[in-house]
Amino acid sequence: MQDAHFFLSALQPEAGVCSLALPSDRQLEGRREAEAQRLRSARVQEQVRLRMMLNGRAAPRPPGLDLAEAAARLPRRLPAQPGRGRPPPAGRAPRRRVRRARHPAHPAVGRVSDGLARRPVHATPWGSSVLAWPRREAGGGEAGAIQPSVLPWTRLKGGKAPRVGKDYAGAWRWVGGSPPSRRGGRGGVRGWDALPWAVPHLLVPPPRFDDIDLPSAVKYLIASDPNLQVLGAAYLQHKCYSDGNAKKQARSLQAMPKLVKLFNSPNQEVQRHATGAMRNLIYDNAENKLALVEENGIYELMRTLREPDDELRKNVTGILWNLSSSDNLKDRLARDTLEQLTDLVLVPLSGLGSSGVIQQNASEAEIFYNSTGFLRNLSSASQQTRQKMRECHGLVDSMIHYVNSSLEVGKSEDKSVENAVCVLRNLSYRLYDEMPPSALQRLEGHGRNNGSTVTGEMVGCFSPQSKKAREHYLNADIVTFTEVSKDPKGMEWLWNPQIIGIYNRLLQRCELNKHTTEAASGALQNITAGDRRWAGVLSRLALEQERILNPVLDRVRTADHLQLRSLTGLIRNLSRHARNKDEMSTKVVSHLIEKLPGSVGDKSPPADVIVNIIAVLNNLVVESPMAARDIVYFDGLRKLFYIKKRRDSPDNEKSSRAAASLLGNMWQYTKLHRDFKMKGYRKEDFLSL
Repeated sequence: MQDAHFFLSALQPEAGVCSLALPSDRQLEGRREAEAQRLRSARVQEQVRLRMMLNGRAAPRPPGLDLAEAAARLPRRLPAQPGRGRPPPAGRAPRRRVRRARHPAHPAVGRVSDGLARRPVHATPWGSSVLAWPRREAGGGEAGAIQPSVLPWTRLKGGKAPRVGKDYAGAWRWVGGSPPSRRGGRGGVRGWDALPWAVPHLLVPPPRFDDIDLPSAVKYLIASDPNLQVLGAAYLQHKCYSDGNAKKQARSLQAMPKLVKLFNSPNQEVQRHATGAMRNLIYDNAENKLALVEENGIYELMRTLREPDDELRKNVTGILWNLSSSDNLKDRLARDTLEQLTDLVLVPLSGLGSSGVIQQNASEAEIFYNSTGFLRNLSSASQQTRQKMRECHGLVDSMIHYVNSSLEVGKSEDKSVENAVCVLRNLSYRLYDEMPPSALQRLEGHGRNNGSTVTGEMVGCFSPQSKKAREHYLNADIVTFTEVSKDPKGMEWLWNPQIIGIYNRLLQRCELNKHTTEAASGALQNITAGDRRWAGVLSRLALEQERILNPVLDRVRTADHLQLRSLTGLIRNLSRHARNKDEMSTKVVSHLIEKLPGSVGDKSPPADVIVNIIAVLNNLVVESPMAARDIVYFDGLRKLFYIKKRRDSPDNEKSSRAAASLLGNMWQYTKLHRDFKMKGYRKEDFLSL
């Protein structure tokens, strides 16, 4: 476990370099707010000072002072350095054996919340299928702001660290091994060493955070000195981390266009801090997001994304994710970013490229996570944006390849897998209505048009199809299935039979991440919905070849309300297209009856879940007397009559009508009348509305 006082810095020190010890967040606990704020400012200021020092931006030498004279002013004796021999000879830079300082992974700030924002589900006639609506993250679905930076707490055992102040600012660094612990442990101590270029009395400290304010910081952004630009951007990043008023003030001071111009500065530190400041400025702030876009910020961000710097790419993809939470920007973002983002991030980091396997370091994993979060938000937008995403070369293939590869190596709980499956779920929404006509015609087969319904499915309550018709459409299914399943590419994956197996494995192997399984069942719900022939083909494939019903029912037993919506919607579609209703009835009736309320004190799922469950039972009852019998056996009559009588709200009114329709169909089984009467129910109870 990482030491508690280590905290990732957005302004990373170079290997082996330390500075004055500054308090960590844990050490600030218990202090008065004013003092704590002062110390927080101090530690950020110290970090910026260190970075400026490392860039070699010391104050200019006075006129007439040459290097020989400057060297003569260096101290003759170095400070005490435990474990070292003599200091190096004069005129030679000290030999440095530096080990890279370790830092913990960036804590996820503002992580994805519990799934996607809901829309109302259309009421559908009995027997029809239901869609899972495209959804985005509740609470905005943003990447989060970047926390203020700190440095590790270090201290030298056996003596004080060299003075770092107005005379020796930035003149010393820690050399060799790990820095000592703050309690004075050795930890591979070598000692403090003078920087070869540090000249005492000539080093002027940079401006202090305590000495500037927002207007000053914004002015620094247009300074000619890159160090002042870094300081201004770092101050904005720090100040706007969680301060809404500071974000508003920064926008009024025209910080947005100034930061955008620094995105592609020739100085990489300026780029990092400008994008870091922008990420904090636009987080949870719609006005700042719009201002960024209006300043041609999207174009500049995509230019910056080409830089081979992981820290910079993390900031850029985080900004894109935050922008995508604004509904009014999604279509423009899709138009201006999809192709480049796919080529630069999705294809190489998903393993779709030449390697064929996922090879991500920690920074690349965060870049990919940010990018898939961005796509997740975009995919919940308009039909135009969904279509553009489907048609973007490499996008769907990257999502499929990443999910498949993650399943193979046992990483089904991965957060990027969650994002990718949510993208696939949203892109499958209204798929058969929005897919290319040529592809739809191929799936529908000869002699079928876009408005036709599935010939051979039941008509009314008791009109089973003939054996000859069943055989005819079964053969047609096999022919089309064989053609379509060959080497899918791009959007073809969304309706390809192979996708059923991927979603099935997610339902079976993902035990902890409920958002991933909810998205997988929602995607299955979408591709099995409607009257199209291919929805029936995939439903029967899921039931008969993938044996998906048992994994789905396992999820139903422990599902929360969010998962129950998509799971019961999927079962509703499967029950409509199932060939053997009797077999399905024996598996599902008891599990679904258990979820229905039967009295005032019972825990009741949402109304749309109740309607889905009753629709499943109705789809089975109209063709299977076994379903009607099992409803009686598992105490379903009592619950259905309770739901039928409960009409105290619009939602309950909807479920009441559904229960009345199902009870009316159950009365058609005369062999069950005796059982009904034994339960105390009469004909009027079943047939009344």
